Amino acid sequence: MKLHHLRDLLAIAEKGSINSAAKHLGMAQPALSRSVRELEREIGVPLLERQPTGTMLTPMGILFARRATSAVNELRRARDEVQQLQGSVQGTVVACVSGVAHISLLSEALAPFYEAYPHVKLRIIEGVYPMVEARLKSGAVDFYIGAAPEGGPAPDLQLVKLFDNTRVVLCRVGHRLSKARSLAELVDAKWVTTSITDHAEAEFSSVFAKFGLPAPRLSIQAESALTWITAVASTDMLTMSPVQWLDSSLIKGAISQIKVQELIAAPAIVLIRRHAIPPTPAAEYLCDMMRRPASRYNLKK
Repeated sequence: MKLHHLRDLLAIAEKGSINSAAKHLGMAQPALSRSVRELEREIGVPLLERQPTGTMLTPMGILFARRATSAVNELRRARDEVQQLQGSVQGTVVACVSGVAHISLLSEALAPFYEAYPHVKLRIIEGVYPMVEARLKSGAVDFYIGAAPEGGPAPDLQLVKLFDNTRVVLCRVGHRLSKARSLAELVDAKWVTTSITDHAEAEFSSVFAKFGLPAPRLSIQAESALTWITAVASTDMLTMSPVQWLDSSLIKGAISQIKVQELIAAPAIVLIRRHAIPPTPAAEYLCDMMRRPASRYNLKK
């Protein structure tokens, strides 16, 4: 079994057809088909099956691909680590970073990171923990920095709290409710929210329930910061967002705070990565550069 066998199988699984995978890899379709057949002969079971919608992994193929993904990622990381320890500044770092971590941590980390590793390619995913848990476990994502997940991470992942956090209520500039001073005055408004679980309405309702209030109407569940910024800036919807957004140039002049009297807690901002396998020097350096500004928020407790 050779590395290109694993690469070829995973490309087909990702692209959904041999033809698309061949174009992605820059190789001839017959050569790709031959590579998969060689792998199937060695494994002893079919790994792919043709369906009307494309080429899919068989049940055994799914199991094999799961292990193959981890193996390919580890080989990529091993190559990067050896090269970086020898003085090379090549390689790739893949990180999932929440909106808050973007504006409060990543913005200060990029310049020093690229001074130390000018040729390392960064792939930054904006998101929250549930969407990348499987990729963290497989090694496809080096680390996550963002809101702490309910119940903590999977057993083979390590969590480090960077700082506790609070939320503020935001509205468009000139909103009729901008002078409100309590959540009770906002229960009839329409809201847009993000979520750190698959249960956005339950998360949202719990904030109001804590203060003995009924849950307002949740109109939009946003999967990115751009969605809630657009919705709040262009409509009468409100949102609850981490306090760090008040310092963001992305909302200045268009979105302002409704200064309610209630203190609204937010999930802590955490770092999550694999427990047993150390990151590459470049990934470790980016983590360090993002943890430095986090210390300022801890001093504000």
